[in-house]
Amino acid sequence: MIEWLAEYGMFLAKTATLVFALALVLALMARGRRRGGDSGSTGQLRVTSLDARFSGRQRQLQLAATPKSGRRQLAKRLKREEKQAAKAAVNERVWVLDFEGDLKASATPALSELISLLIAQLESGDEVVLRLTSGGGLVHSYGLAAAQLDRLRDAGARLTVCVDKVAASGGYMMACCAHHLIAAPFAVIGSIGVVAQIPNVHRLLKKHDVDVELLTAGRYKRTLTVLGENSEEGRAKFLEDLQSTHDLFKQYVGERRPQLDLEQVATGEIWYGSEALPQGLIDAVGTSDAYLLEKFSSQARVLHVSLTSRRGLAGRLAKGAEAGVERTLDRVLERLGRLGWERH
Repeated sequence: MIEWLAEYGMFLAKTATLVFALALVLALMARGRRRGGDSGSTGQLRVTSLDARFSGRQRQLQLAATPKSGRRQLAKRLKREEKQAAKAAVNERVWVLDFEGDLKASATPALSELISLLIAQLESGDEVVLRLTSGGGLVHSYGLAAAQLDRLRDAGARLTVCVDKVAASGGYMMACCAHHLIAAPFAVIGSIGVVAQIPNVHRLLKKHDVDVELLTAGRYKRTLTVLGENSEEGRAKFLEDLQSTHDLFKQYVGERRPQLDLEQVATGEIWYGSEALPQGLIDAVGTSDAYLLEKFSSQARVLHVSLTSRRGLAGRLAKGAEAGVERTLDRVLERLGRLGWERH
């Protein structure tokens, strides 16, 4: 009996600890959200000179590969060359941005702020390079993200988009805004289509004598539902809306890449980078690293611009817990979406 009570007491203690930990995480998440909402900022601006960092590492390699007896002389020569290069006129400025897309295009606010800052600094001849990775997601979210890139075009900046892994669906909607679009040989490109997936448990509820009342004002306020019985009229309207969205998607892509045969490529299919080039979906096959190396070689000033956030312990714990939950959900939903375009 005593042993049973001890085990039961240990079980209660573990349960109480788990509940307390869960409550603490939820409280931290709520606190982090409140602080994040009050700050009104997406983070602190960080600018990294990629050309200077690359040159510095090249010098390190040169010195390491030189016998000890010649290192002092080489170091002096490299230092003189560095001073001369610093005095020389900059051939061009290249601003580098990154966009890592998820289902909701959550990086859009940061992208928008960076673009607003760049537009105020752009000079004639400046180039913006966006390293883009996205398998797409919500239409309105990626529509807004693509509209941010259009702002750069409207401001007169030359926009180059580099896709090393994937720019599909909403990701390609963003990529097609580029004046010059580069993709790695096996990067996933395309998926110009629209998909919707809605489960329906009406028959299960009906089997257990559960009624669902759906009241609307407006004929098409709700076309398909999860719980109620769906009608043929509702399905037809839902498909009509999908087609309308697809038409807008094709129109958007066609305006930015008029050379495309949209009837050929806007089928929801995907192509790898080397396949996408003949289709006209991209302008060149290559990687972002190779493209930036060309810029380093031409003595361009290459500046990586990003926004970083500083949080206290509570904020970091809250963000970590929230991000963990969101990543799990996003991975499930994105995996379902990728089934349509992923090849093995």
